[in-house]
Amino acid sequence: MTLTRTLPAFALLALGAACSNGLDVDMRGRIGGPVDTSTAAASATADRPAPDDRGVISYPSYQVVVARRNDTVAQVAERVGLPAQELARYNGLQTGDTLRRGEIIALPSRVAEPSPATGGLQPAGQVDVTTLAGAAIDRASPTTPRGTTSGGGAEPIRHQVARGETAFTIARLYQVSPRSLAEWNALDKDFTVREGQYLLIPVVDQTEVAAATTVTTVPGSGSPTPTPPSSTTPLPSVDVTPIEPATPPASSGNSTAAAPAPKPPAADIGQQAAKPASSSAQMVMPVSGSIIREYSKGKNEGIDISASAGQPVKAAAAGSVASISNTTEGVKLLLIRHPGDLITVYTHVDDISVKKGDAVSKGQTIARVGSGSPSFLHFEVRKGFDSTDPMAYLK
Repeated sequence: MTLTRTLPAFALLALGAACSNGLDVDMRGRIGGPVDTSTAAASATADRPAPDDRGVISYPSYQVVVARRNDTVAQVAERVGLPAQELARYNGLQTGDTLRRGEIIALPSRVAEPSPATGGLQPAGQVDVTTLAGAAIDRASPTTPRGTTSGGGAEPIRHQVARGETAFTIARLYQVSPRSLAEWNALDKDFTVREGQYLLIPVVDQTEVAAATTVTTVPGSGSPTPTPPSSTTPLPSVDVTPIEPATPPASSGNSTAAAPAPKPPAADIGQQAAKPASSSAQMVMPVSGSIIREYSKGKNEGIDISASAGQPVKAAAAGSVASISNTTEGVKLLLIRHPGDLITVYTHVDDISVKKGDAVSKGQTIARVGSGSPSFLHFEVRKGFDSTDPMAYLK
């Protein structure tokens, strides 16, 4: 049985303002044992290079310009010396469109390279021969993350948004976090991307990866452990005679011996999922069914709920429809924004009965479960950029 894992990230809509650089207490290693942070470091991304005074960032294969606050396309074109119509057409914009501060605009042809005269030191990507040789070796390695090189001035992939793509599907495609994608490209709070827009895909911070390759140990943990004698000489066998349980005293009169309390039944995730959420829960189950795949950060960013095709899908909480689109695999995707910077995500749906901007109430039917083998609903709850365990809101 193969289930489609949806949205790493919202490569859905590159989710808005959520905790960046918050407190991170790493408890993945055993207490007193080695701590390995290489997995976390592999997803760390470098900062976007600073542009020159014109806003230009120059790479060997292309150039982009970073917009200033309230810039129009025409103003950017004038600043870099390109025809406004050509620049607008290349980016799917109009010459009078107002840009967000930090927004990336791709240049259709090269302009003068950054220099001390333009407030830049050297084009990003200009590195010495040694660095280029090292980068070529790293690119040949199958373990090199997609779209990254080692050494200074790594050139990021420049992705042009196709119809139906969202920031989250793009982040998933390149295995980067939606937060870093949003930060590199100054996406708005709704994580909006448009067809024809160019995005820079963040590159992995190689210094983080290199630092994480060394596993640190607590003092003394590297000392050799003596070989226990039992590993070479077996322990003597001991004949242990089981002790018979004591016979309980006979009951007298009308007294009755207390029966042992029955053990509670083992938890059944599937049965629990079929029950409606308690009245105090913040959200309701979007469909009634068994959970066939639990939440796992970085592997499954939500829960998969078994449901028959055509079964009604309900809004988990009141909110407004933020986006309706398709993933890169052609799976329909529905996002609802709720108060408190929460977003719920529903995929593998069909017959969507709401449209973008609609207000929906808690428990309102918004779609139906799509067909599949097996058919199921993928449901996520996101706090800003970050996915959270939906069960915390459903219990």
